[in-house]
Amino acid sequence: MTNQKLLPSPTASSWWVLLLLTALVTGCSSSRSTDTSSARGQSGVLLADAFPEPSLDTIAFGSCLREDREQPIWDAVLAQEPDLFVFLGDNVYADTEDMSVMRAKYQRQSEQPGIRRLFASTPVMATWDDHDYGKNDAGSEYPMKAAAQREFLSFFAVQPQSARWKRRGVYHSQTFGPPGKRVQVIVLDTRYFRGELHKWPAGDRPTLGPYRPSDIESATVLGQAQWSWLEAQLREPADLRLIGTSIQAIPGEHGYESWSNFPIERTRLFELVRETGADGVVLLSGDRHLAEISVLPEDDADGVGYPLFEITASSLNRPSRSTVLEPNRYRVHEANYKPENFGMVSISWTEDPVVQMQVRGMDGAVVLESVVRLSELQR
Repeated sequence: MTNQKLLPSPTASSWWVLLLLTALVTGCSSSRSTDTSSARGQSGVLLADAFPEPSLDTIAFGSCLREDREQPIWDAVLAQEPDLFVFLGDNVYADTEDMSVMRAKYQRQSEQPGIRRLFASTPVMATWDDHDYGKNDAGSEYPMKAAAQREFLSFFAVQPQSARWKRRGVYHSQTFGPPGKRVQVIVLDTRYFRGELHKWPAGDRPTLGPYRPSDIESATVLGQAQWSWLEAQLREPADLRLIGTSIQAIPGEHGYESWSNFPIERTRLFELVRETGADGVVLLSGDRHLAEISVLPEDDADGVGYPLFEITASSLNRPSRSTVLEPNRYRVHEANYKPENFGMVSISWTEDPVVQMQVRGMDGAVVLESVVRLSELQR
């Protein structure tokens, strides 16, 4: 592979100026009383890593957002007044090695009225998945990944001093709130370093999807640098930890992309949570164009010592048309949810905080929900 440097960071382009002017003209505002002027990027995007939020009570998230389709779901998202929105990938459908094409897709996304309102009112964090990375189901072999990273960071107005401009991969972490209300949000990069996918032999496919588990011990999802970084993040103090992974981590029987394509890496992820003593972990995922809540029992062979929940929220505006129920023995509810949706985690900061994990539909109504006490997410 060719090493590609990420520097220098780009300057603001004309369409970012358009987005900023739109935010100013529309006068979008948040219910927060905090002055956000110092936390706003050059595009008008509120930067989560600079936002002086005292604590997080409501985190919304979602994935799979086509830039060439209407996006009415933002009305429901913004009605919840989330303290943070996490993009979990497929934030545009670029699917190209031509960066001018990718840039045009991001520009079109920036012109969507709903996303303008979100960027003007709500801090955001983000990772990517395959389509905004540049190619369907792609991993480390994608030749334009360094250039695509620059486009991604520019779209989300990541500050020039951020380490993401200097290292390979878009992984990032931010901790919000004081002790006792400390929420750590980690977004992983499951594309930049990911090894080769392996398909089932022709005529011998026992799963819905084409991919079989890799038996190559050296195959990776995160790459060693990101694994080391993740271990350091999990050793930092936090009361609740939300880990965003663009692909599903707990489910994997369907045979499409997931951590189960790399079973050694999947086990490593759960072992790392267990060995670092990281309590309060909840996984957030997207990709599947359906929503579901899964839980890895504490007594599972890969268990972390407490119930590990994963909320999959997909898609914001490109729902699945399939009538097939994908297998998932870890699914909490009888079925998944396929219309447009977004996810939410809400915390009631009582003596033993209550954590609500939800999937909401186009009208904002709760369609899937699991509720636990924070003490239940501890060893």
